[in-house]
Amino acid sequence: MATPKLTPLQETEARRIAAEEARANKVSREFSEEEKARRKERVTKAKDALSRSVGLKGDWVAPARTALKRYLQQLNEPNQPDDERFEALIEAPFKAPAKKKSNDRRF
Repeated sequence: MATPKLTPLQETEARRIAAEEARANKVSREFSEEEKARRKERVTKAKDALSRSVGLKGDWVAPARTALKRYLQQLNEPNQPDDERFEALIEAPFKAPAKKKSNDRRF
């Protein structure tokens, strides 16, 4: 049996009610002092890398800066990069990617 199609007004009302219920049942996460210090250190490193990379030129700089900005925007999401990936994220605007070797055998 198919569900009856809702009108746009009923859809928005259902979404509003669902959002209110989600807010009411939300569980707040508690961070330990160690996690807070680590997050704070990462934020300062990311902001420092962003500020130092402002005047850099290159095709790799803009995507690297975008990745840093996205990291700062999504800081409260559960999936965070490990230390190795975070360091690579911080260094990305300053390192030019390795040139691709071609198989072109012109002399």
